[in-house]
This record gives sequence, C-alpha cells and structure tokens, in this order.
Amino acid sequence: MDRKTTAGGGWNPYLAGALVGLLAVVSAYATTMLLGKTTYIGASTTFVRAAGFLERSVAMEHVAANEYFVKTKIKIDWQYMLVAGIFLGALGSSLSDRSFALESVPPTWRERFGPSVGKRAFGAFFGGIVAMVGARMADGCPSGHGLSGMMQLSMSSLVALLMFFGFGVLVAQFVYRRRS
Repeated sequence: MDRKTTAGGGWNPYLAGALVGLLAVVSAYATTMLLGKTTYIGASTTFVRAAGFLERSVAMEHVAANEYFVKTKIKIDWQYMLVAGIFLGALGSSLSDRSFALESVPPTWRERFGPSVGKRAFGAFFGGIVAMVGARMADGCPSGHGLSGMMQLSMSSLVALLMFFGFGVLVAQFVYRRRS
C-alpha cells in the first residue's frame, strides 16, 4: 500500500486546524480594518456568483432582473481569492508531503463502485449539486458556518454544522458501507 492510502501521511491535523483558525481571525480583523465591515470565511457565495458570471454571458437581462443577483452582486472579491487559495493551498500541501496524484477514480471509490470514470463523474457532479443546494438552503457552507459562525458562537451555525456532520456520516455509511 502506498503513502497516499495509508494513515499517518499528510499534514498534522492540529497544526492545519490551528492555521485555519488563525486565518479566520486574521481575515475577520483584516476585512474590518480594510473594508470597514467584518466579512467572514465562506465559499458557497463564490460558486453562485460564478454561475451568475456564466449566466450573464448568455442572458444578461435575466441576471439583471434576478432578485438574488441584485442583492448579492456578481463580482470578483476576496472570497474568489479565498477559493483560489483553497485550490492552490491544497495543491501546495499535497506537493509538499508528496501525496499529489492525478487519478480519475480514487482507490476508495474504485473498491466500492468499480473503475468506471463515468460513474465517478456522475457521483461527483450529483454530490456537488446536492452540497450546493444544501449550502444555499442553510444560508452558508460548512466553512462559513463551521469557521465564521462558530467563531461568533452562532446557534444557527452550531445547528447547521451538526446537520452537515450528521448527514455526512450517514451518507458515508451508506455509500462506503462494507459489503457482506
């Protein structure tokens, strides 16, 4: 078994958690000082805005009349940079601990569902849709509720985070349960 699939490889989770917590505090402080208002870590709005950019290229008048896009402006802001930083940070950390691998079907998926790239692509696409709809219904994503909401001791974020984790465990049990 190679390093990518064995326990113990990768970053120390306590160090990574401490760094993410530090990022949350620094971002709240920096945005307050630079923008005059506190903004918090979150990613789901960025994906909705990206959809707005794409939609605007084919139906500009529809986006201009859309109530959500009137309230939540379609713009590239610090959250876009955060999402880009998440990608670049994940790439950098996987390169630094030598766990980076291009794989069309991860080993855990392959063991449970077989080597079909199409099945994996459908699962990833459908899972992404479910996650985004859930994030919009919860008025925020796990990073927004988990980091920013919990930093403020928000009861709604505690409930949302418990739901994210609870349903995540249930889905993982369903999807990755052992065959008898």
